[in-house]
Amino acid sequence: MNIADVLRQQATERGDAPALIDVYKGHDRVLSFRELESSASRFSAQLEQNGIGRGDAVLILHPMCAELYAFLIALFRVGAIGMFLDPSAGPEYVGRCLKILPPKAFFGSAKAQLLRLSIPSLRKLKRQMCSRWFPGAMHFSLTSDGAQRPVITATCDSDPALITFTSGSTGSPKAAMRTHGFLLAQHRALRQSLHHCAGEMDLTTLPVFVLANLASGVTSVLPDADMRRPGYIDPQPVLRQLQRHRITTMAASPAFVARLVSECRRSGQRPGGMRRIFAGGAPVFPEDLRAAHETFPQAEITAVYGSTEAEPMAEIALSEIAVEDFAAMERGAGLLAGRPVDSLSLRIVRNQWGTPLGELEAGSFDDLCLAADEVGEIVVSGEHVLSGYLHGTGDAETKFRVDGVVWHRTGDLGRLDVRGRLWLLGRASAAIQDESGTLYPFAVECAARQVAGVRSAALVAVNGHRILALEAERESAEAARRSLAWAGLDEVRVMTSIPMDKRHNAKVDYVELFRLLSRE
Repeated sequence: MNIADVLRQQATERGDAPALIDVYKGHDRVLSFRELESSASRFSAQLEQNGIGRGDAVLILHPMCAELYAFLIALFRVGAIGMFLDPSAGPEYVGRCLKILPPKAFFGSAKAQLLRLSIPSLRKLKRQMCSRWFPGAMHFSLTSDGAQRPVITATCDSDPALITFTSGSTGSPKAAMRTHGFLLAQHRALRQSLHHCAGEMDLTTLPVFVLANLASGVTSVLPDADMRRPGYIDPQPVLRQLQRHRITTMAASPAFVARLVSECRRSGQRPGGMRRIFAGGAPVFPEDLRAAHETFPQAEITAVYGSTEAEPMAEIALSEIAVEDFAAMERGAGLLAGRPVDSLSLRIVRNQWGTPLGELEAGSFDDLCLAADEVGEIVVSGEHVLSGYLHGTGDAETKFRVDGVVWHRTGDLGRLDVRGRLWLLGRASAAIQDESGTLYPFAVECAARQVAGVRSAALVAVNGHRILALEAERESAEAARRSLAWAGLDEVRVMTSIPMDKRHNAKVDYVELFRLLSRE
């Protein structure tokens, strides 16, 4: 089934109910399910006229807004593929991505069209499409009248729908391919995990969650913010959206939630009406959950563990974390991520990160699997777990098969406790192994973050020394050093800012941190 068929069904059932709400030229813009379906039908006619059809890839560089989703659905309708990459990674990276899968066309905002002119590999793309008038580009407008293409191209579950680029331990781009079948399975998993109900108002900051909302009849309010840097947004426009639209649910990175919490603490605001908040896309530490609960006391606050290849994998609500769990995290037990979701299988296997596992029989796999509370690699399998990368690039590193069934190696270390709950211990590549033993990043970082006055923490080994970097006052850093005596740290270093990932602004960039500390 084509994912666009599910979206069209919502247009039939929900009709004039709002599907997308964004801010356009300073004012709210509402697009109903019926209007979104109509725009996608017109856009698909334009795509067909422009020679875009089944199997063709179109590179998309566009902020989250109504035009983006109408265009993306139009691509699905004609059987084409939406292709996304991060241009901030640099021209060389962009060029490598485009060699993996040369797109047939380019769709972007007016700003993206200007950016295209400055990157040689993007300049080569001759077929241009834009959501505004731009010289030489086909204009896709929500308000224009044009021919409809009511037919939705039939697709198989294995047909590609979305391609995004991710990097492995080598830093080389890998094309993560989401098929129509994968997106449908992910929709079912997210609907169960996020408890989607048709008619709800959801502030949606994670792009793929918008598709899940549309398929569930949920209204997506797109944040009035620059989502290229979620940890640095201006929170006031977003807080006004929460009140104006009486938003009841929100899914966002912990850095985005922290910006709202910080502003509410500063201004004394207490947004009402929120019932559920899901934080994910990056590690969600105990203080993140507690701070969100302070600001949104009536909401259930839930941490979601997932990745590009498998979203979601596990989840836990703040109300499910017991006093003894918080105490365990303070003692270095790691970060509690909760129970694995029902829609996938999750196991802990002996840590062999960096060594391909290949084909295994069930008995050999059972021998690799560890008992409760033993630390190893987290591996997952299921319908919404990415079965491979385009052209197989990166499969040897992250995939293996058990009696023909594909399993994904997350690259994360963890353990399952006797109750079947997952505890995260950090990236396998970031674990420290020295003559003092093995030290896991999240064991130390999670404990350090619960010391009063510590805003952020990151553990790294530099020239054989265990260094804990902290964003904290000197007094708090000293308190952290004392409370973490069990970790055998060689140094606690106070930093103005610990480097974070560019996408979510919430994951430690260990490579950059190592570089900075090595220079000092």
